[in-house]
Formats: sequence, C-alpha cells, structure tokens
Amino acid sequence: MKQVIAVIRPFLAEKVLESLRLAPIEACSVREVKGYGRQKSYLDQYGESEYSMAFLPKVEISLWVDDTRVDEVVRQIVEVARTGRMGDGKIFVLAAQESASVIHIGADAASQSSAAKVVAKTAADKKPTRRKAAR
Repeated sequence: MKQVIAVIRPFLAEKVLESLRLAPIEACSVREVKGYGRQKSYLDQYGESEYSMAFLPKVEISLWVDDTRVDEVVRQIVEVARTGRMGDGKIFVLAAQESASVIHIGADAASQSSAAKVVAKTAADKKPTRRKAAR
C-alpha cells in the first residue's frame, strides 16, 4: 500500500477528485493548505533585513492506493491538474507501513498489525455510546 499526496491548485481540486471517483483507491482525504515554492518569489531574512513569505492557497489530496495501481493514479492526477504553468503542484508517493480500521476490529489480535492491536485494546476498554437525538 502506498500513500499518494497531491498538492494542487484549488480550482482544479474538484476536477481531480471527479476523475478519481472510479479510480482504484482504498481511501481519500482532502484539506486546504497554504504553501510556497518557486511559483511566487519570496524574500528571505539575512542579517537584520526583514522578509515576507508569500503563501499561496493549495489543496492537498491524500490517497491510499494498492502498490500495483500507483502509476495509474499518479498519471490520472497529472493529466487533470497540469496547466503547464509554474505552481501546478507536487505529487509525493510514500510507503504506508500499517493501517487500522477504527470500526472493523478483527477478533484475532495475533494476526493484526500493531496499530490494529492498539485500536482493539482501546475499543475493549470503552463501551459504545449513542448520542440522543436533538429535539
């Protein structure tokens, strides 16, 4: 399993997500971020001179993808997010070593990852609670 992190222009986020709707991904999260790079110059502090950082709005899309499908997903993101101008974004591919589902906890703790074992122990210590509906 790999984690694919795409940092792209905000106005392209919906198009990228729509293009990935049928893609073979395990999970997805999206958040608004700010950053800077070579797209917009920024001043540095050297000695006693002041500096200002020009942060630009971006959208970060994190996807968890099977190892065999990473190239396909990255290619799809690039096809939709590329405008040909500086500042189109970056895509990072990271190894996802473990994952644990908070709701689906297996009965056999020996076969679970260490993260899943922690989730199982925590769940065993807590009883499920239901919130009352607001009237």
